[in-house]
Amino acid sequence: MPKNYTEISQAIVNAVGGLGNIEAVTHCMTRLRFVVKDKALIDTPALKAINGVLGVVHSGEQCQVIIGNEVSKAYQAVLALGLPGSAPAAAPAKRKITLKGIGAGILDALVGTMSPLIPAIIGGSMVKLLAMMLDMAGLFEKGSSTLIILNVIGDGAFFFLPVMVAASAALKFKTNMSLAIAIAGVLLHPNFIDLMAKAAQGQAVEFAYIPVTAVKYTYTVIPALVMTWILSYIERWVDHITPAVTKNFLKPMLIVLIAAPIAIVLIGPLGIWIGSGISALVYTVHGYLGWLSVAIMGAIWPLLVMTGMHRVFTPTIIQTIAETGKEGMVMPSEIGANLSLGGSSLAVAFKTKNRELRQTALAAAASAIVAGISEPALYGVAVRLKRPLIASLISGFVCGAVAGIGGLASHSMASPGLFTSVQFFDPTNPMSIVWVGGVMLLSVVLSFVLTLILGFEDIPESESTPTAATAPAANTANATH
Repeated sequence: MPKNYTEISQAIVNAVGGLGNIEAVTHCMTRLRFVVKDKALIDTPALKAINGVLGVVHSGEQCQVIIGNEVSKAYQAVLALGLPGSAPAAAPAKRKITLKGIGAGILDALVGTMSPLIPAIIGGSMVKLLAMMLDMAGLFEKGSSTLIILNVIGDGAFFFLPVMVAASAALKFKTNMSLAIAIAGVLLHPNFIDLMAKAAQGQAVEFAYIPVTAVKYTYTVIPALVMTWILSYIERWVDHITPAVTKNFLKPMLIVLIAAPIAIVLIGPLGIWIGSGISALVYTVHGYLGWLSVAIMGAIWPLLVMTGMHRVFTPTIIQTIAETGKEGMVMPSEIGANLSLGGSSLAVAFKTKNRELRQTALAAAASAIVAGISEPALYGVAVRLKRPLIASLISGFVCGAVAGIGGLASHSMASPGLFTSVQFFDPTNPMSIVWVGGVMLLSVVLSFVLTLILGFEDIPESESTPTAATAPAANTANATH
């Protein structure tokens, strides 16, 4: 039955403290992300009780409301209430600096910046996979213009990723988007790329007598993200010191002249070193533990998704694929994690006597197994019933181990599911098709069986289901008739 997102959105806004408590709202693949002024005004039980809300996650000043695959409809309904969407708002009030706050802020900045870019990254990945499959099938000659153009289409989101990150981060940090894009564009300018190539070969490159480190910025995330954050402070400082009569020309000129050299000389290289260090740490662990690291990741992946920390791995995956052509730890672990949630949901649909729960579980299973979007299964079924989550974690560990032993690696970063399984096919290893097919089948079957063995406390069909109109009355959410 189609949901009334007009009512649902109104109930959600009421539960997060009303329009006056919302600074901005964005959305990712499955979540509405509210930036709120006062977290104390959020009624979390009321949010969770709304029919159509699968779960709620708090991250820093963000309240993330999990909707599922129809999140875009909910987002448009929320905007229709008069919210500014992701448009810049007034600068947030200063908050006390703590170690916990710094960590939460870094995570919030990374997730908030990368989430809007995921559709473009997935789209590009799948086009590149299509080009690879067509090349393998021999439908076009090697080096044909069609294959080249397809690869260019698929590579666009990755090559210009710093520009996309700068635009998204400008919204996040409430700074001028055009200036952020212009500065990121400097790092991708053909002449600058050529200069960096010469520097990599040993030629001395300097700016105003300051040495410039040879760095390749395509496919990178952290340099543009950090630089845009710094830009937000540079912009406010320059605005403060420039006379009103000169702001039209002097302010943007000074901002670019200050920010671009900082990006080239300091922030760019530092960002690359940070990103490379994180990647080195992750894959050093993989190097030591081998298949066990994939198994562990497969077991904890749903828990990372629940906290939003799974997006931390996005820059690492992108950089690893860009440098080596494949990623063999995080992405293979997601096969078992995603499809295990789908298998558990199928078991719930098979066993439950609750018709509404059955429909929810079937839809969630299809989303996880076919498309690799696991959050409807995670929040709508597994977390809600608890034991299916345990079954999924066990299955994720076992299937991650099998994927690691099979040496599976992804050539893109589309969320692993039936339709995106081609990303694990290795043209040099035909057995990779057998391995990925086996892991997917094992994930669904094992989690299905484990869920039936562990069982779950079924939800009585007579139990009232909160409606969007009555959701804020949190104390009635669990009432039965």
